[in-house]
Amino acid sequence: MVSFKKATSRDAEKLASVSKSAFEDDIHYGAPDDGGGAGGPPGYQSPHWQRRMMRMGSYYKILVDNQIAGGFIVFPGAIREYYLGRVFIHPDFQNQGIGTQAMNFVFGEFPLAKSWTLDTPAWNRRTCHFYEKLGFQKTDTRYDRQAGWNSIIYKRLTRPAT
Repeated sequence: MVSFKKATSRDAEKLASVSKSAFEDDIHYGAPDDGGGAGGPPGYQSPHWQRRMMRMGSYYKILVDNQIAGGFIVFPGAIREYYLGRVFIHPDFQNQGIGTQAMNFVFGEFPLAKSWTLDTPAWNRRTCHFYEKLGFQKTDTRYDRQAGWNSIIYKRLTRPAT
């Protein structure tokens, strides 16, 4: 059974471990290889970073049979606008519809949102397809200096602007 709960500082170690597995598995989907198979967005494998994000945004853990299988972070922007900071799912749980369930949960948790923005690496066709399937539209590209790659900026309007 899949469920979603707010993450706590006690979850930081496990979330960092799951994030590490998820992002390092991206090497199979076009991620740059540093020779050691490692690589992901800034802080992806750091428990300290996970705890800091819990203070800065709404950090949820994805549970499968009450075990942490992934996570996602929502940051507020302007009024009724949100930024999806990160979504990750352990490779053992990918391609099972859990990401779509997580996104539907997010949209349900923030029903008054008028727009969602996110960015994803340009090399990751899998995540680009996923977000486009959910109604996100490409709006821009930028070079992410911290990560060291080009990112695609996506936006999804959920309510007519008033």
